[in-house]
Amino acid sequence: MFLPISKQDMKERGWAQVDFVLVTGDAYVDHHSFGTAILSRLLERFGYRVAILAQPSYTSPEDFCRFGRPRLGFLINGGVVDSMVNNYSVFKHRRKVDEYSPGGKAGRRPNRAVIVYANRAREAYKGVPIIIGGLEASLRRMGHYDYWDDKVRRSILLDARADLLIYGMGERALLQVAEALDSGIEVKDITWIPGTCYHAPAYDLDDRTRVLPSFEEISLSREAYARSFAMQFRENDPINGLRLVEPYGTQSFVIQNPPQPPLERQELDDLYALPFENEVHPVYEKQGGIPAFREVKFSIVSNRGCFGDCSFCALTYHQGRQVRSRSKESIVEEAVKLTGKPDFKGYIHDVGGPTANFRHPACQQQLKHGVCKHKQCLWPKPCRNMQIDHSDYMDVLRAVRHVPGVKKVFIRSGIRYDYLMADKDHRFLKELCAHHVSGTLKVAPEHASDRVLDYMGKPGIDVFNRFAEAYRKENERLGKKQYLIPYLISSHPGSTLEDAVELALFLKEYGFVPDQVQDFYPTPGTLATAMYHTGLDPRTMEPVYVAKDLKEKQYQRALIHYHKPENHRLVQEALTAVGREDLIPVLLGGHHTGHGKDRHRQKLESRKHRGQNRRRKRP
Repeated sequence: MFLPISKQDMKERGWAQVDFVLVTGDAYVDHHSFGTAILSRLLERFGYRVAILAQPSYTSPEDFCRFGRPRLGFLINGGVVDSMVNNYSVFKHRRKVDEYSPGGKAGRRPNRAVIVYANRAREAYKGVPIIIGGLEASLRRMGHYDYWDDKVRRSILLDARADLLIYGMGERALLQVAEALDSGIEVKDITWIPGTCYHAPAYDLDDRTRVLPSFEEISLSREAYARSFAMQFRENDPINGLRLVEPYGTQSFVIQNPPQPPLERQELDDLYALPFENEVHPVYEKQGGIPAFREVKFSIVSNRGCFGDCSFCALTYHQGRQVRSRSKESIVEEAVKLTGKPDFKGYIHDVGGPTANFRHPACQQQLKHGVCKHKQCLWPKPCRNMQIDHSDYMDVLRAVRHVPGVKKVFIRSGIRYDYLMADKDHRFLKELCAHHVSGTLKVAPEHASDRVLDYMGKPGIDVFNRFAEAYRKENERLGKKQYLIPYLISSHPGSTLEDAVELALFLKEYGFVPDQVQDFYPTPGTLATAMYHTGLDPRTMEPVYVAKDLKEKQYQRALIHYHKPENHRLVQEALTAVGREDLIPVLLGGHHTGHGKDRHRQKLESRKHRGQNRRRKRP
């Protein structure tokens, strides 16, 4: 039974009043891939009455009165994706599709949804506590560079005029906030809960508190902004993280309590066993359903957290670096339920998470001392203390693929090939190729220049080359034609036009034709965005080259897809700009070369099979 979305639903349940109204920028999907579903079902489990206000009309407070005055408060998130990222491309063009809206129709959520919703809720009912959370609020919890305004904006807590902000994975913090409100504590006095931020006129300074550069400082000084981000980055651990204070003048402070500890295995099992409908609310059926749900409907989340620490990814800032995972029994139980779906065809699309092949903390020291503040687990090389072991993940995958009714189990959420290559036991690669690839495996080398990869926090390209060769040999041994599809980022901080040329030559040499290229998108909460804004690496305070000129960004992107006729002019201009006219015939004349592991060769062989290409098959 779905949670109420209307006053009539409340009446059918016999409710005169709800405890919480949960407002979200997404359509209502009662599936555990959506934070709204997880948090609402968790509150329900502990006896709270929750109504869902999905994609409300936001031009007036009227829709926020749909359920009457909530007893304990409004809970507000902008949706699974930041509303500005959801609404605009990296080139700031308005998107025409919203995968999280009925029928994929854009325009159902406002820009800066959390701010808009919170202010409408405040207009609807004065004095009702407003708690904001989710990705949009979490990544904007302190002063942050905003790409769309091209300026430093203050904490979203202030612009939303909210009473409390829950950051990170908010289950435990939300229950503690709900319990405090239910016991009669005023929201202004809820200042002790880990994983929350609040606004106050003063603070107590002790040895567990660090004061960040003020908002005024980070607005005026890029060096101050870089220092502030570095401090926040280092204090983002539940064991060794400190309380942070960001001043706004002399009598206004945003205070961030240390993070909540991650949920442990039994807690995760209990969470994913909640009575989700695992479907889109029926109200959307006639509107074409919710496109984003189609990919996750037959996917299983197996873990949380990521110690990969990619500079361009906000996972570290939101979910944290301490990995936790569900039990095999919990995952198999979910797989069994999926086989009972009338539209299940025998294929589980994914068993993974932020990084599929992470199933446990990077090392035992993290459990006692927290994550290292000044070192990363996998970069520049895997730490010698790291526990590299795929046996638990293999055990899970074997169990799922032996569930009656399951034909195939794919891994689509991505693997860290550097972690895989560091494993002295090669069984996982063998099982990956034998059972879990759907013709192509998507991996993310992101670039080919080791200098750029350093800024990305990614391994050197030699590691990818070794993985690609091992993958090719294993598929050859199995007699399978399976290929690699590389994900790449153009114009990442640190990438010059010369680096982009190096990447193009790498693609040419190995015959890779990438399906997906992302021009670097500066989103709040990432190390790379801090580099983009400041021109400094916050880890070292050394200068970083940043491509901001539109023409250069077009050049860098075109070089990755140099083979496309529509890019030939840009590629020629780019090569001329760096004095490498000698490479024009190399990139623009002749055919790609490869060694049988790339998508390009796959297409050629497919055409030959259909009689459309009579070229002799390459070895």
